Amino acid sequence: MIAGNGRFPALALETAQREGHDVVVVAIENEASPDLARMATSFHWINIGQLGKLIEIFKREGVSEVMMTGQVKHVSIFSSIKPDWRLFKLLTSLKEKNTAALIGGVGKVLSDEGIQLVDSTRLLKHLLAPEGVLTRRKLNKEEDADIRYGRRLASVLATADIGQSVAISEKACVAAEAMEGTDAMLHRAAQLTGGKPLRLAKASRGRAHFLFDVPVVGLTTIETMRDTNTTALAVDAGRTLMLDKDEFLHRANDAGISVVAYPPLEPQA
Repeated sequence: MIAGNGRFPALALETAQREGHDVVVVAIENEASPDLARMATSFHWINIGQLGKLIEIFKREGVSEVMMTGQVKHVSIFSSIKPDWRLFKLLTSLKEKNTAALIGGVGKVLSDEGIQLVDSTRLLKHLLAPEGVLTRRKLNKEEDADIRYGRRLASVLATADIGQSVAISEKACVAAEAMEGTDAMLHRAAQLTGGKPLRLAKASRGRAHFLFDVPVVGLTTIETMRDTNTTALAVDAGRTLMLDKDEFLHRANDAGISVVAYPPLEPQA
């Protein structure tokens, strides 16, 4: 397992423990929690630029399948990365440096070494959002109009590999996510609207696999939505992880937030 930040790696490891799996964890410095070490069979730290060390660890541990879990701040890739020669060679070969190109390139390098990326949701299928209204409160008329508009924009944004989320108010796109992440995007949108109600639409990329960059919402999402007067959330059913799902929905209900999971708009290729 390659572990980034957030609850994703810990929840995956908890499931692995329950199912009796041995898991080698390679944690990204300044991203992953050190608490993961107590749940791992073997635990290693690397910085974000050490592709060669990553391969060496996996080969030494006899790893042939790797799951990517957790996020790595996109700005870290551009502001603080110090690539080793393996990663430098990869970066110079890329025509684009978006998520798909970068992580896809890493996956190709690993594959050439006999190490395959596997479905990052393999251990958390029970946390994928089911289709339908998931909270007590349904969307009102204004929210429904904003969400319908926002989902179309979010799908375009995600397909272009720019971001996954948009903030909508009164059928206008207030902010679109790029490298800053969903929470920062919502705070920016709240500043722009001066406290008017926002709606959050989140979309998955137009690809069939779950190897990386799976949309994720969690307890911090609800906290940020509450702080920014974001009253409704739309996600793609079956393609969005709801971390700590029961507590997530409980807090959404307490905050009066409506959460709805829709079939993805774009056909998954």
